[in-house]
Amino acid sequence: MRLFFDEQIIPDSITYTLSEEESKHIVKVLRLQEGDKIGLINGKGSSFTCLIISAHPKRCRLKILNHSFTPPPEYDIHIAIAPTKQMERIEWFVEKATEIGVTEISLILCKNTERNKLKIERLTKKAISAIKQSKRLYLPRINPLISFESFVNKNPNGLIAHCEENLERLHFKDYFQKTKCPILIGPEGDFTEKEIKIALKNGYKAITLGENRLRTETAALYACMYAKICLE
Repeated sequence: MRLFFDEQIIPDSITYTLSEEESKHIVKVLRLQEGDKIGLINGKGSSFTCLIISAHPKRCRLKILNHSFTPPPEYDIHIAIAPTKQMERIEWFVEKATEIGVTEISLILCKNTERNKLKIERLTKKAISAIKQSKRLYLPRINPLISFESFVNKNPNGLIAHCEENLERLHFKDYFQKTKCPILIGPEGDFTEKEIKIALKNGYKAITLGENRLRTETAALYACMYAKICLE
């Protein structure tokens, strides 16, 4: 059964009309018809089994056959990452991190950040595609670009991964916390020494992600995976 997404559907719905985008995909692209069953998620823990009762390409109407709800996870995996110069690399990270189970992604503007503008809507579409593919029921929160200093002031206490060998760096697994522990991942040119000091002043622990120097999106995905392993 194919799975679709619509964040507006609520648990007590009896019938529902899909968005034009999903309606077109169902009717025009997949050529599904009245009487076909589909799955529907809202990214907020609800999952529905539905019957197509009107295969309209702009207003596909469904009958809700059953509904189930899965409570949110009792942990946070919050990655704060500096956007990469190439948009497709940050999109790749959002897609893969969503499949793994990231709960929140923040975009941070650092001294060495090479991209200072990006469309959150585009990243959200990647995340939606990923939860449909991986059958995850919660859409991660994706926050708009914010300055590094503003972020650490608003989100004190966490982990900062940097490559400065002259500064002490601790082991990830020894300091990662299951909630309220954002993980800062810097740009291609890494965090500046000043940014590292600001983070440490705000309760962050400097960590290492291994001996090798990783690309920004690779480091962020590695941190996401490591956090997930620590939670299991």
